[in-house]
Amino acid sequence: MPSKDIKFIAVDMDGTLLDHNSQLPEDFYSVYQQLEQRGITLAAASGRQYYSLMETFAPISDRMMFIAENGTMVMHQGKELYRCEMDKTSITSIINQARLIEGAHIVLCGTQSAYIETQDPKALKEFAKYYHRCQYVEDLLSVEDDFIKVAICHFDGTETHVWPNFDREFGHSHQVVVSAKIWLDVMNAEASKGAAIKHLQTTLGFSYEQTMSFGDYLNDLEMLKASYHSFAMANAHPTVKQTARFAAPSHREAGVITVIKRELLD
Repeated sequence: MPSKDIKFIAVDMDGTLLDHNSQLPEDFYSVYQQLEQRGITLAAASGRQYYSLMETFAPISDRMMFIAENGTMVMHQGKELYRCEMDKTSITSIINQARLIEGAHIVLCGTQSAYIETQDPKALKEFAKYYHRCQYVEDLLSVEDDFIKVAICHFDGTETHVWPNFDREFGHSHQVVVSAKIWLDVMNAEASKGAAIKHLQTTLGFSYEQTMSFGDYLNDLEMLKASYHSFAMANAHPTVKQTARFAAPSHREAGVITVIKRELLD
């Protein structure tokens, strides 16, 4: 089990740190402060947008580290520590392919904002959970920004309705990952939460053995592989449970906080 020499903790949000009502655990801020006093960095590592994470952690947003958009952008104290962009040509191909899938709703993720071309009420409600800055545009292909991700929402499930097509078309050239039951993300081939963590290990000077991470879904696999102290939530996807070295209680039972308290703060 984890030693007391942990320096860095990466925590996924949905299905991991947040409960079934998308709320932070009751004593999260108290635990965060104790970790900070011990010199341990806790980072939110999420498919969510940076601006959305800033809002969720508003009381400590000026201190906390954010591994946003599935590892394509890392921000700390308002400074960009890492970015993994996509080229504009591939963006066009990905959007055109997604437009062919009935029931698919596209979010084009830039560094300044997210962009959508649907006004479907159900989709807008879902987008609002993860994208604090989100602009409606007539045509996604006309947007000017630096792009880091294309996210696709399909309410009947992306693993069945989007992934097979996208893995065949883009799996050889991009990172294509099912990030939740109804979400799929397409990113630069080099992008992942794990790649972001490896960059931080090199630049900030902590090791694989000093890294702890918690996840529940397929977009967390690379992050778990980049951490010796890797934890799968009790509610995790079967592949995640096979990949992680350790198990944590469910997100409904504040599993992340339970493990951190037991292993690092007792």
